[in-house]
Amino acid sequence: MTLCVFAWGDAVAQDLHFSQFFNSPLTTNPANTGFIPDGNYRLGVNYRNQWSSIPVPYKTMSAFGDFQLFREQLTYGWVGVGGMFLRDVAGAGDLTSTKAYGSVAYHQLMGESSLLSAGFNVGMANKRIDITKLTFDNQWNGYFFDGQLQNGEPITQSGITYFDMQVGMNYAYFPSELVYINGGFSVHHVNKPKETFYASDNQIDRRYIGFLNASLKLTDNIIANPGAYYAVQAKSSELMFGGYVQYNLSGDGDKQLLGGAYYRWNDAFAFLVGYQMSNVRLNFSYDVTASSLAIYNNRRGAYELGLVFTGLYPNRSFSNAKRTTLCPTF
Repeated sequence: MTLCVFAWGDAVAQDLHFSQFFNSPLTTNPANTGFIPDGNYRLGVNYRNQWSSIPVPYKTMSAFGDFQLFREQLTYGWVGVGGMFLRDVAGAGDLTSTKAYGSVAYHQLMGESSLLSAGFNVGMANKRIDITKLTFDNQWNGYFFDGQLQNGEPITQSGITYFDMQVGMNYAYFPSELVYINGGFSVHHVNKPKETFYASDNQIDRRYIGFLNASLKLTDNIIANPGAYYAVQAKSSELMFGGYVQYNLSGDGDKQLLGGAYYRWNDAFAFLVGYQMSNVRLNFSYDVTASSLAIYNNRRGAYELGLVFTGLYPNRSFSNAKRTTLCPTF
């Protein structure tokens, strides 16, 4: 069993941040909904703690699930449906982001060795801040920050809610049982929702994400998963590349050891270790700061935990079983 890998990073302030973005596929591209090379459904949770060396670290949590539908009814394709929930708390003012999305995708086999996917998701996002926990320059009385003084900020509301939408497409090529190549492109915040605590018309810029990855079976015991990821939003951009290796511990692939590293350009190295037993995979990664911020956080960037369960529907027919596994497997 294998999970084809991408590499993840996020330098854009508005959007939630995972280095293990392959463990959060629906936030990366809605066309990933129901694209499960080694199963019919999957459930996952993620947790990220960033900059724990500072007084108030950033904490991000997510949960998702997606399922394949109409595998029996559609000979050359299927429909994917799913949903995800995300929550992020950042900074001294407890800036809290809570988001919930539902997603749909369609997957069409193109001959015997390729697959084209397209999907979208829609949902609601809420952001809230506790202004009482913040201090402003107007509150400095010459001796200390006085919370009783006016902060001078034109803040009109402490919470906002808005509708959000993403669209995406993926293409997968699997010419043999030893090679798998996958690329995709998605546009996030298609509707450019308004997001501000002030009396302004500030909108979230669209975010464009592209990725390219491969899964290569080198021997009966080793599968290599190189990958690259690029994102751009407004004047911010990010490039991340690297890979990891799966090592077969049990002969039949039921137990696997994972290890690898990625580099987020001008930011950090992300080192990954993981273990898989049957249909459950647990990954741990740690970001080591490589930029000028290292002098402030002693290179302690972030750690992440990702847990994914992949399952098969009961009484699945043999014909569909052959169609399920697209990636190289042990």
